[in-house]
Amino acid sequence: MLKFILRRLILSIPVLLGVSILSFLIISAAPGNFLDVFRLDPSISRETVQRLEREFGFDKDPFTQYFTWLFQVTKGNWGYSFQFKQPVFNLIWQRLGATLLLSLTTLALSWAIGIPLGIYAALKQYSFKDQLSSVIAFLGLSIPNFFFGLLFLYFASRTRLFPIGGMLSVNSSQMNTWQLIGDYFWHVIGPAITLGFSGLAGIMRQMRGQFLDQLHMDYVEFSKAKGMPRKIVFYKHALRNAINPLVTIFGYSLSGLLGGAVLTETVFGWPGMGRLVIQALTAQDLYLVMASLMVSSLMLIIGNLAADILLAVVDPRIRYRFH
Repeated sequence: MLKFILRRLILSIPVLLGVSILSFLIISAAPGNFLDVFRLDPSISRETVQRLEREFGFDKDPFTQYFTWLFQVTKGNWGYSFQFKQPVFNLIWQRLGATLLLSLTTLALSWAIGIPLGIYAALKQYSFKDQLSSVIAFLGLSIPNFFFGLLFLYFASRTRLFPIGGMLSVNSSQMNTWQLIGDYFWHVIGPAITLGFSGLAGIMRQMRGQFLDQLHMDYVEFSKAKGMPRKIVFYKHALRNAINPLVTIFGYSLSGLLGGAVLTETVFGWPGMGRLVIQALTAQDLYLVMASLMVSSLMLIIGNLAADILLAVVDPRIRYRFH
């Protein structure tokens, strides 16, 4: 297992390099840069703009800029944010925790609700409850996250049952630990439902399909014919085989949540990386955009690695290959 993890980590290095090269070239190909605002300001002289170009490295070609940035990254320097006037690493570190909290909370809720609903729908195949769950799943898959978020904000503003923005209340500094936890979950309901509804619907449909496939396998029919209790056949054997394909999509689910958090955090005013990426793209803050993309790529790699390890835990066949 350790050799497998080390091999995957080593193979992820060229992946990250490829992502960084492609991202840097695409961003550099966009017309203009962060200094365009200064160029349009008549009160700022041309000499000042040229000095800023030399200071930020905009007077060099994209390849030179990239390798200069890459060399600095290897030394732990992720660059300097032009817009926020502080190191990029500090900005990412401040916002990453909020995004990870939102993503992990959403992931836990969507999987904890989606898998049981999928199992229940499979056991009640073609019944009214199964059809109702299918309608809810199709709605979740068809409604865009940002539109669902706007609907939730309208509901929250009319009923005042939930906050309409932010991560914590204004008086959070006066709360104790348990009050802070409760206040966080009160604020995260809206973003988590918005971000996780489509994922929950997809997990529910996939769990239903996989479980139904296993229920029609020969070993299930043979076990029931031998008189084995239905609960043992369904939940110990069929469910264990049905859940394996879902484990493989865990990594993609995590990266998908990070991508979807961009719009969700903007709608709900959540102080995470999503809003930071939007601000960086709008201001053409090159190094901040690069750092955000690299963190997202790293999360995808970590998610896929975690999915492979979980698959080895639940599937003895995969575990045997690691030995």
